[in-house]
Amino acid sequence: MAGDDVYRGAIAAAQPVPDLGATPFTEPPPLAQARVALVTTAAVRHEADAPFGREDESFRVIRAGERLVLDHESPNFDRTGWVADANVVLPVDRLDELVGESLVGSVSPVHLSFLGSLRETLATISLDSGPAAAALLREHGVDVVVLTGV
Repeated sequence: MAGDDVYRGAIAAAQPVPDLGATPFTEPPPLAQARVALVTTAAVRHEADAPFGREDESFRVIRAGERLVLDHESPNFDRTGWVADANVVLPVDRLDELVGESLVGSVSPVHLSFLGSLRETLATISLDSGPAAAALLREHGVDVVVLTGV
């Protein structure tokens, strides 16, 4: 088992890293005035949405109050926290509390979920679903994104 981990680590370390150019930066408004959205890699989706498939580089739109399911397939992912409190993965209630304390301006009506256990190329996320996700968040006036990676 430990040898497999070393082998996988060596493969990952040998992968080329693309040059994405300069990193753009925009100055967000103060957090107390900002609209915040969550983006998770836990493969969370509304129960009526299509399940995430293996190597699925698409995303699902999450709205507050929806009944959610977790599609994350890795056997290494501990689901105990999710079962006890979905805020461990998608802390919407914590954002609402921060709005109530005037520390955050508002919470986006939409949040996004991706499948984080991708083993192959991320070209589709870089060129297609990533820009589409960003455009959707912009349409909803999102200033700040909190990434909850799992």
